[in-house]
Amino acid sequence: MAEKRIITIGRQFGSGGHEIGEKLAKRLDIKFYDKDLIKLVAKESGLCEKVLESYDEKPTSSLLYSIVMDIYPSVMYTGPTIDQQIYQANYDTIRKLSMESCVIVGRCADYILRDCEGLTSVFIYANSDFRAARVADEYHVSDAKAREMMSKTDKKRASYYNFQSDKKWGMAASYNLCLESSALGIEGSVNLIEDYLRYRGQI
Repeated sequence: MAEKRIITIGRQFGSGGHEIGEKLAKRLDIKFYDKDLIKLVAKESGLCEKVLESYDEKPTSSLLYSIVMDIYPSVMYTGPTIDQQIYQANYDTIRKLSMESCVIVGRCADYILRDCEGLTSVFIYANSDFRAARVADEYHVSDAKAREMMSKTDKKRASYYNFQSDKKWGMAASYNLCLESSALGIEGSVNLIEDYLRYRGQI
């Protein structure tokens, strides 16, 4: 069995990636990181949590720069751009977390940790009806609004991932394992990842 297990999860919006990752971490009795990464990065780097939230898995926007100019007026002129600083802060925090076994959702963790021993990168996708139903239920929105959220969020995630890495978001060649949660269900997806890890000798 591997001494350390790092599982990174990329996911389409609404595919259940967070839930699958959380359940997997509980089964393996290891740490789980998703949105709470923002607080950790803020604590480690000293950067404003609100700015980190604005940047989270999104391509740089003029809105972000407006916020930053108000909070850090000198940053734009005296050193690395704020998006470079935030990526570096994310990078440093994720590398630190990878010292122990864990599951990390999103944030280009698979690329950041590509040279890490014990890494398994997973991408979770699902059909649009499955995703729309989950999004509508979780956010209490109409089916049309859910599908709009899906499209916008996935475009942002893809743009962020494709810009920060030399791989393509959602393409099979970018990951060790891709699975369809709408075909397997949440529990079935967790089971499949567990079986894959077992096959690789990581559990």
